Amino acid sequence: MSWRPGELWLEAEVFWFREAAAAPVFAGIGPAAIPALAPPPGLVASRVRRAAWERRRHLRRARATAVALSPAVMMALGALRSGAGAEPAVLLEDPPSLTFRVGTGLPVPERTTIGPPPGHLTAAEARRREAAAKREAAPAIAWHHAVSAGLPWSGALADGTQLPLEGPDWVTWNPVTDSVPNAPRRLYGTEHTIREIMSVAAAYRAANRGAPRLVVGDISREGGGPMDEHVSHQNGLDVDLYFPRVDRQLRAPVAPGQIDRGLSQDLVDRFVAAGAQMIFVGFGSGLRGPSGVVIPYAGHEYHMHVRFPPSADGTRPHE
Repeated sequence: MSWRPGELWLEAEVFWFREAAAAPVFAGIGPAAIPALAPPPGLVASRVRRAAWERRRHLRRARATAVALSPAVMMALGALRSGAGAEPAVLLEDPPSLTFRVGTGLPVPERTTIGPPPGHLTAAEARRREAAAKREAAPAIAWHHAVSAGLPWSGALADGTQLPLEGPDWVTWNPVTDSVPNAPRRLYGTEHTIREIMSVAAAYRAANRGAPRLVVGDISREGGGPMDEHVSHQNGLDVDLYFPRVDRQLRAPVAPGQIDRGLSQDLVDRFVAAGAQMIFVGFGSGLRGPSGVVIPYAGHEYHMHVRFPPSADGTRPHE
């Protein structure tokens, strides 16, 4: 069969399985009678079926991957990805072996203990690390069992222990040069005196967060005896401690307004509790304590003078 002039040939539509035949698109012969052609109904159905087939193929791939990795979890993820609605029911019947943390997208095994985020420390851990750092920073001390001889204003010291020039909770102040640190030869005392200074300083700083280090002045000379600018401080039992400053500077205050009264009273109370025999303070300091122990005394407006008893650590007054 061949084509003749004036004839129009159309390809017959081949219908898919279960697809009904569509009505004729047009009637008549000739180009003028042909309307604008839309995609044949069979082609539209074919595209719909192909899209459904593609979805099923992706679903099969997602399921195959899910089965390989985790039958419970990944099948549900594959179903969500492909739009299936019945798959999440699997999770209700078969609990997943992995749990998920919201916001991370990463699986976390069950019974895993989740600690604080990196860089965050609990209060107990922070205190433990701070104590460890102080122990590491603490200077070495050559401890000696001293002999405290005579009286604070007429005495001597044999084999005393030297307080280091500075430590994690204290610095030393030289009243002659008005500078930090003090001269090493002015920092000798009995073992008990040195231990109590360090112990009170550490407790005071631990109880008062942000408090400045304790500023320690003169104790006694290496062998005891007379000391310039002092009547006492001769047998290793006296120590001068400068009042904490409100500006937290590690130097002696020179005006009443520079003194932190609250921290100063805390120090007085701690030395009383440590067994101090006498604590001399200025008349205008406003500091209080047990009568006969905390004693107002001239010339002590900017520092307190702490005196320990001679036999507190077994030191033997020289006969």
